[in-house]
Amino acid sequence: MDSRALSICLMLLCLAGSLVAGEVENVRVWAGPDKTRVVLDLDREVEYKVFALEGPDRLVVDIDRTSMALEPEIDPEVSGVVRKVRHGIRDGDDLRVVLDLADASRVKSFLLAPTGRYGHRLGLDLFPRNATSAEERVRSVARSLPEDNRDMIVAIDAGHGGEDPGAIGPSGMYEKNIVLALAAELERQIEDAPGMHPVMIRTGDYYVPLNERFERAREARADLFVSLHADAFRDRRVRGSSVYVLSRSGASSQAARLLAQSENEADLIGGVDLEQSDDMLRSVLLDLSQNASMEYSQTAAGKILDELGAVGRNHRKQVESANFVVLRSPDVPSVLVEVGFISNPSDEANLGSRRHRAELATAIRRGIEQHFRQTAPRGTWFAANRGDPARYVVQRGDTLGTIAQRYSVSLNRLRQANAIQGDVIHPGAVLEIPTG
Repeated sequence: MDSRALSICLMLLCLAGSLVAGEVENVRVWAGPDKTRVVLDLDREVEYKVFALEGPDRLVVDIDRTSMALEPEIDPEVSGVVRKVRHGIRDGDDLRVVLDLADASRVKSFLLAPTGRYGHRLGLDLFPRNATSAEERVRSVARSLPEDNRDMIVAIDAGHGGEDPGAIGPSGMYEKNIVLALAAELERQIEDAPGMHPVMIRTGDYYVPLNERFERAREARADLFVSLHADAFRDRRVRGSSVYVLSRSGASSQAARLLAQSENEADLIGGVDLEQSDDMLRSVLLDLSQNASMEYSQTAAGKILDELGAVGRNHRKQVESANFVVLRSPDVPSVLVEVGFISNPSDEANLGSRRHRAELATAIRRGIEQHFRQTAPRGTWFAANRGDPARYVVQRGDTLGTIAQRYSVSLNRLRQANAIQGDVIHPGAVLEIPTG
C-alpha cells in the first residue's frame, strides 16, 4: 500500500471514530430527602463504569469514547450530597466525570432509553451514608401516634416530580409544581383538622417511582392514599376535576384507560430502571385483600368528587376506574384526583392561584373527613366522637351556611349549639355539630 492510500485509510478510520464518538449534552443534579440524583444527558447509548474514592469522598464515572463540551454548573440549594462536578479526557478519547461529595454515598447507576422529551440518559442515584431513608421517615409517622383514639393517617402524593414534569400548560406551567403546592396546602389543612394526620410522599422536586409511592403509604400505615394530578388533553376546551380508583378489569371509559396509560409511563420519564423485577407489581391485582380496600376506595372517591363539584366543574359526574400503577396497594385504600386540566387555559390559571388551590384542598379534605366519619374503625378519634356531637374546625372560606348544609343540620340549630348570634365565624374556631 502506498503512502497516499495509507493516508486515506487513516483519515477514514478517524472519520469513523468521530462518527461513533458520543457527547454528554447536559448534567443535571437535584436532591430528595433520602438521595441525590445526577443525570447525564447523552446523544447515544454508552459503555461506562462507576467507582468510588475516599480522602476526600468522590465518585468517578468513566464513559468510553465520549466528550463533554460544557462546564457543568450545579445549584448548591438543590445539589444534595454533590459539591462539584469536574471532568476531563483520559486515554485519548474517553471521558472521566468526577463528582466531589459532601459525604460517602452508596451509588446505583443505570442507563435509560429515549422517551418523551428525553434522549439517552445515564442516571446515578447517590444515597448518603447518614441520610434517613424515606421508608424510615414515613414509618416514624405511624410510631408517633397513640394506639388509642388515634388519628387517621392520610398519605398525600404529589404526582410526577424531578425528571418528570407531568403535563405542561399553555403558559408553560408544570403539573409537578402545581400538585406539590396543592399537596402542601392539603397537608396543612389536614394537620389542623381534628382526627387526621398527614404524611407527604414527595416533599420536593424529585421523582419517586410509582411502586415506591404506595409502599411509602404502607410503611406509614396510612388509612387513605390520595394521589394528586392535573390532567391534560389535546382539546384545550376540556376542563374540570375527576376522581379515579383502581380497576382490576377494564377501564370505565376510553379516557380513563388513556389517562392510566399516560400516568403509568411516568417511571420511564422519571428515570426508573424498569429492568428490575417486581413480583408485587405483577401479582398485586390478584391479592384478595384488595376487595375490601377497593370498596373503601370507591366510597372515599365518591365523597371527594362530591366536594370538588362545589368548588368548580367536575369533568366526570361519577368516579372513574382504570389500572393505575400508583393505586395498586393491596391494603391501603387509594384514590387518584385530577384537580383540573392544566391544558385548559382557564383551569391552568385557576391552578396557578393560591386561593383556588386552597379551595381545592378544602374540598378534598372535606371529602376525606366525611368518609372517615362514616368508616373510621374503633380506636380512632372519629370513632370515639361518633356518638357525641361532631366537632368541626372552621377553615378559611367557611360560612355557617355551608357547614350546616354539609352536616345536614339547620342553620338555627347550628347557631344554638354554639351560642352564635349572627353569622360571623373565624378560622380555627371549633364548632359543635348537633346530631339527631
